[in-house]
Amino acid sequence: MSDELNYLSKRVAKGLMDRRAFMGRAAALGVSSAFAGTMLAGAAAAQGAIKGGHLKAGMQGGESTNSLDPATWASDVPVSYGRMFADTMVEVSPQGEIDFRLAESMEATPDAKTWTFKIREGVEFHNGKTLTPADVVATLERHSDENSKSGALGIVQGIESMAVDGQHVVLNLAQANADLPYLLADYHLMIQPNGGKDAPDAGIGTGPYRLVENQPGVRHVGEKFENDWNGDNRGHASSAEIVVINDATARLAALQSGQVHMINRVEPKVVNLVKRVPGVTVQNAAGRGHYVFIAHVNTAPFDNQDLMLALKYAMNRQ
Repeated sequence: MSDELNYLSKRVAKGLMDRRAFMGRAAALGVSSAFAGTMLAGAAAAQGAIKGGHLKAGMQGGESTNSLDPATWASDVPVSYGRMFADTMVEVSPQGEIDFRLAESMEATPDAKTWTFKIREGVEFHNGKTLTPADVVATLERHSDENSKSGALGIVQGIESMAVDGQHVVLNLAQANADLPYLLADYHLMIQPNGGKDAPDAGIGTGPYRLVENQPGVRHVGEKFENDWNGDNRGHASSAEIVVINDATARLAALQSGQVHMINRVEPKVVNLVKRVPGVTVQNAAGRGHYVFIAHVNTAPFDNQDLMLALKYAMNRQ
């Protein structure tokens, strides 16, 4: 039985067999859908990424007011679509390490107040312009302007000065900050031509997909950018689409019926049910997001120090 399923799972990974047919055969052999899904995932990983096709995701977190300006992003859909068409200088890996993107290396002075980032050469924007360190500086300048109302304003306000030095960007901080690279991975800080100063919502970046269709609150479509600087490692589908489905029930129904290939925000109460859907695998990823309880400590009752201390002790911080 094991040999047969291993053989069939490899055929699915190569595109020689339909996933539903595989799951049907697995069920006939008495194998649970969860175990069969795990076998498929392992076979796909061993096979490597499959190029081509159209990838369609149904996602919660899209509104008609969404903009292509990275400074305004605050929910799942614009952030996800933004990462399709644009890049930051660095990213944070699932293991919490710095992954270099448009910056290919960095150095810091011992006091962690001056940071130097070498910007990758030969990277092309979707409009044909070549990325330069000046674009990076202009991006940081725009987000540090209080009039921009950028979601990253608090991050970049600590930068006292910034300059271009050949192929490098040099950032001088008002105070030492060893966490600066992690802060620069913020999704608002997508690098744009001239920093987005000319057209912040143009949807032009260096990402794997170029903008084809943008209907805020409805759908977003991107086509593979032929000159993607990292095309061998990402953007494997020929085109990708995000359909906004804010209702949890409708989102799950779209997945079950095959209208979409993946969804986000699977509600905890139905996770076990979703795991039973043939051909579906549930991925649980820890993120850096968190919820905060804001207390105005200059206003009653939160100006009472005993009350604030009681609230702190009441929280299970872990």
